[in-house]
Amino acid sequence: MEIIDYARDYEAATSYFTELVSRLKPIDLDKSAPGEWTPRQVIHHLADSEAQSYARIRRLIAEPSGSIIQGYDEGLWAENAVLGYSTLPIENSIAVFKSVRAASLDILKRLSLDDLERSGVHTEAGKYTIAKWIKAYTNHPRDHAGQIEKVVAGA
Repeated sequence: MEIIDYARDYEAATSYFTELVSRLKPIDLDKSAPGEWTPRQVIHHLADSEAQSYARIRRLIAEPSGSIIQGYDEGLWAENAVLGYSTLPIENSIAVFKSVRAASLDILKRLSLDDLERSGVHTEAGKYTIAKWIKAYTNHPRDHAGQIEKVVAGA
């Protein structure tokens, strides 16, 4: 694969998620299934996750090999009342998701294939390369889109 292929796939994942969210009805946002987040919670989670990804890719590119890539407890973030995953409107989180993905896509397109092996140390996952970052953040919105589709369909 070439960098442009990775970039196109990343961009397609962004579009898939944003198009799904644009079709949600207000009543869909708070549907739930046992043990699953509601679509509203997923949308807020993706905004926060993308904010993390924004910093991570830049660290991987600009800082020396072995720099720390900080993890976070997404479950605690989702449960925190101040962060409002269960109550806040989704518009700002959608805007964050779109903007951060667009900015990261700009960076992704500038990478070389050799850059894919640049790495840091993720506090939860160990060695963390740019290639792992691309795979994780290309799959992440697709995985959560599937979760939303199942909850909305009543599965």
